[in-house]
Amino acid sequence: MTSSQLPPAFRHPYSFAPAYRKSVAYFSMEFAVDQALKVYSGGLGFLAGSHMKSAFDERQNLIGIGMLWKYGYYDQIRRTDNAMDVQFREKIYGFLQNTGVRFTIDIAGRPVWVEAYYLDPKHFNTVPMFFLTTDVAGNDTDARSISYRLYDADSALKVSQCMVLGLGGAKFLDQINYAPEVYHLNEAHALSAAFHLYQTLGSVEAVRGRMVFTTHTPEEAGNEKHDIGFLQRLGFFGGLPLERVRQIAGVDDSIFNHSLVALRLSRKANGVSKLHGEVSRRMWGSYAGICEITHVTNAQNHGYWADTQLDAARSAADSRTLAARKKAMKQPLFNIIADQVGKLFDPAILTIVWARRFAGYKRPDLLTQDGERFRRLMNNRDYPVQMVWAGKPYPFDEGAVRTFNHLYYLSHLYPRMAVLTGYELALSKALKDGADVWMNTPIVPREASGTSGMTAAMNGAINLSTNDGWICEFAKPDGPDQNAFIVPTPGDADFRNPDTHDREHLYRLLEEDILPMYYDRPEAWRALQLRSMADVNAYFTSARMAREYYERVY
Repeated sequence: MTSSQLPPAFRHPYSFAPAYRKSVAYFSMEFAVDQALKVYSGGLGFLAGSHMKSAFDERQNLIGIGMLWKYGYYDQIRRTDNAMDVQFREKIYGFLQNTGVRFTIDIAGRPVWVEAYYLDPKHFNTVPMFFLTTDVAGNDTDARSISYRLYDADSALKVSQCMVLGLGGAKFLDQINYAPEVYHLNEAHALSAAFHLYQTLGSVEAVRGRMVFTTHTPEEAGNEKHDIGFLQRLGFFGGLPLERVRQIAGVDDSIFNHSLVALRLSRKANGVSKLHGEVSRRMWGSYAGICEITHVTNAQNHGYWADTQLDAARSAADSRTLAARKKAMKQPLFNIIADQVGKLFDPAILTIVWARRFAGYKRPDLLTQDGERFRRLMNNRDYPVQMVWAGKPYPFDEGAVRTFNHLYYLSHLYPRMAVLTGYELALSKALKDGADVWMNTPIVPREASGTSGMTAAMNGAINLSTNDGWICEFAKPDGPDQNAFIVPTPGDADFRNPDTHDREHLYRLLEEDILPMYYDRPEAWRALQLRSMADVNAYFTSARMAREYYERVY
């Protein structure tokens, strides 16, 4: 018999706040809750990790369901010439507790054993979390390898990973006799859970009554699709006959679009920024049978990311203490730079950071594409600049790896340019502490939200960004309330060549606005920092986000 309460060993360490008593299971392929637990790749994990922390802070009745990746995403290391390399290394976590729950799911016609590990809230101030693994006794090497690497390049293996998260996660909840009122899919990776729910509850309407879906993809082409027969052979639908699957999912042809089916089987869905919600409604609005799409703007956990001394100076509107503290916060980052690349940075010099997942549309090398202008910027004696890049490409994306290494080789020409490896939570925190300017360069409108600029702003960095994702809701680019520097959205003519348009505006903002203000008008810069910090803390913390999920989605 199922229960609305977790077993005593796994219960929340608090009484639920009255507004948050509805029980929710939050499924995500990755979570970034602490540097010690390497089960994430980037932004999706950072977002999910902050959600788990803020749900804990707000005393919500929510749990997390994820995967225990044996090798994590990968370790970004250096070759003998200091270019980046990829290492897959086993991770061991003494703080995770084996739940003792063990069961099988069928993958490609054979049973695969799954076990679940428990993360106690006391370790990292999260809600109760459970991590599934197939690297267990009773499985052969192929079955064990399903939970080896986050986002494996092999399509059958990646679908199998999604099945463990979805079918396995739903079955785990059955095994512990727990029946949450809401199944929240953070992206469509866990969609197979819907087909398990269908078999448990007996109708599509009952599934829709339980399931909600968060989409993070702003382009239709970026949503995962597979041949429906391929999925059926793998067992993605939990043993349901293919014709019944077609009826449930509304699929007439051979293409199974995971996000579209998630929209059809959920009672509500959300984009992850106001702009992304609008884009999603336009993108999916012509498809039959989809649910309502609202938006909940992504955010990050203030308590985890914000420096307490800097935040106290912000609260007191003490610009001098804020400036002194910000200068001191740079040194840990500069120690990392010295250790990794042998360069000594100066805390008095304006430090610009570009740090996030290395992907083509994010354009990490945008400024360097104009070699002569970049040389003038880096060699400017009147207004000196230090620049830092960091981020992990997808390990099998040769183009992104080449871009990373090109920037590293280019850094040999400039003593105040550094390219760092190992972009995980700890390095991300050091970069945000140490940045004066946080540069963000995605092609508009391809960034669903982005959150790195939020936590940079919490730590006194000023955003320099194209006008995409969350920035559209935050930025005040001019006037007495200015809090950021924004590249204007290209007009119709410039959309054909956005790189040239955006690069020209980035250089203009740097040369004409940012550098003169930082060096010639330090009081104006400090006032800008105070406004930026106040505005980001007013809305872009995940406490607000966690509350809105209960109010708007659950």
